[in-house]
Amino acid sequence: MAHNILSLIIYLIIAFLLGSAMVWRFMDPRDMYESVPEGPTTFEECVAAGYPVEESYPARCSAPEKMFTEDIGNEQERKNIVRISYPRPNATITSPLSLSGEARGTWYFEASFPIELHDEEGNLIVQHFAEAQGEWMTESFVPFKGTLIFEKPKGTRGTLILRKDNPSGLPENDSSLIVPVRF
Repeated sequence: MAHNILSLIIYLIIAFLLGSAMVWRFMDPRDMYESVPEGPTTFEECVAAGYPVEESYPARCSAPEKMFTEDIGNEQERKNIVRISYPRPNATITSPLSLSGEARGTWYFEASFPIELHDEEGNLIVQHFAEAQGEWMTESFVPFKGTLIFEKPKGTRGTLILRKDNPSGLPENDSSLIVPVRF
């Protein structure tokens, strides 16, 4: 009888060890520790989480492990060539969208340049052109205006692109101002 009880205890210990080994084998080691939420991965998530935002341009949000910078497109790189007054980067837009700003005369061809609106997946929603509001045969800044009429896309973000008119078609003459927008 003592032999049967000893055998039963040994079988139970072996079963326990095998069961523990199976659980250990198929368990994700990260599940063994308390779940720690990951920090923000974007500027928007950083702001939504309530981390401090610097009053700078572009704005910067300081999370404990990382600094996030607001996406303003390539406005800083193009500011000596083309400037957009409306819509500003990350503005919420609706149709009809009236654009305004100023561009150097070299940005235009025959007093206009192409403008495009893309959805968050990069699909073209609408394209049209902006027109110079003054003498464009100059290297100085010339005001422009343009209007885009479009149906609201499914997503919440998009990109407005102001393209330098390039009648030559040569890639080295291409340039564009990229402005992130919201719908």
